[in-house]
Amino acid sequence: MENDNSQKTMSDHRFWNTQPVPQYGIFLKKNDSKHRHDECRLNEQVTEIGPIEPSVPVDQVSKDAPPLPKEFEWCEVDMTDEAQVKELYQLLTNNYVEDDDAQFRFDYSAKFLKWALQPPKWKKSWHVGVRVASNKKLVAFISGIPADMRTYDVVQPLTEINFLCVHKKLRSKRLAPVLIREVTRRSHLEGIFQAVYTAGSVLPKPVSTCRYYHRSLNPKKLVECNFSRIPQKWTLSRMIKHYKVPEQTSTPGLREMREEDVPQVRELLNSYLKRFDFAPVFETDDDVKHWILPHEEVVWSYVAENPETKKITAMFSFYSLPSSVIGNPKHSTLNAAYLFYYAVEIPEEIKGNYQQEAKFLKKQLGDLVKDALVIAKKDKFDVLNGLDLMDNALIVDDLKFGPGDGHLNYYVYNWRCPDVARNKVGLVML
Repeated sequence: MENDNSQKTMSDHRFWNTQPVPQYGIFLKKNDSKHRHDECRLNEQVTEIGPIEPSVPVDQVSKDAPPLPKEFEWCEVDMTDEAQVKELYQLLTNNYVEDDDAQFRFDYSAKFLKWALQPPKWKKSWHVGVRVASNKKLVAFISGIPADMRTYDVVQPLTEINFLCVHKKLRSKRLAPVLIREVTRRSHLEGIFQAVYTAGSVLPKPVSTCRYYHRSLNPKKLVECNFSRIPQKWTLSRMIKHYKVPEQTSTPGLREMREEDVPQVRELLNSYLKRFDFAPVFETDDDVKHWILPHEEVVWSYVAENPETKKITAMFSFYSLPSSVIGNPKHSTLNAAYLFYYAVEIPEEIKGNYQQEAKFLKKQLGDLVKDALVIAKKDKFDVLNGLDLMDNALIVDDLKFGPGDGHLNYYVYNWRCPDVARNKVGLVML
């Protein structure tokens, strides 16, 4: 959905140029003998892994929030209070990420937001809001949740930053940098000095950039919503036939994940994620129970179980994130599923052999994600979206995913590490 992949000039990054993040270097190329210069850009080449700035003792972290313009005040959004969850839902629904043509806007449900913001060890103080002082209306928000991330061979606790949103009418107030400073301060108070975040826009400086891919499940509706177009010399009926999915799943022993599967799924998933250089670590069964176990109307998760040994040999999951369709006479909602985490058991005898692993995964993952398409279609999803991270590049063409216009940039805060190839990214952020 997010399309802005154009790099801004350095002066547009006033805030980020003051932050402990990898930077673009600058050198000035003189155009004439007077004062005019062209700004050129060099990537900072990083070979080490570790903090950019050292952590400081928690008692040295400021106890005071940065000042806001006088008409606003800080608040915490209580995700256990349904009225406040509804306020957050309304703020995001009306003001959060849109595509460049303002045709689609993410529509995170209240159930989704509670799931996304209340993982194990969640902290109310990291759900930071700004209200209008006079009428208490919620007009801005940013969130952090605790996570454990591995960059190459270093595991680091950090904060996942998400849902940065400022009301459209207040975009000139420069509230976003203040929100970022405040959630950073609150993270520091808990002894966490690193963060990870994503954005469609290019800031200093992505550790990786992934592209969105889309697999049509309801071509007629996608065309009517202007999400898709009928290819040249095709008819709609040909398009519908092209994207038809099987009636039944094909993976032997496939069933919905259950709570008793959690320990096996955690072991399988953590083992699989070791293939990647930038990936989460599910440290506890509670992490998997929260993130991967099915949640009604939010997360769908399936496992493949050997009927004789009862061993789980594969799993996949996807989550529901509809988009509002803006100004369309026929449709108000696009029901989108997003590919989440998956894992397969790789036979010991082929581990380390790149060609054999790729051939094995192309077949195994292709079959798994084909089954995800079958299930998503049955559950009335219009499209399955994903990024070209993990091993997705092996399967997107065969399963008729098409490349989208949008890119997602991955960033780390106060953490220096070498750039990560997109097929070595194992973190899926909501």
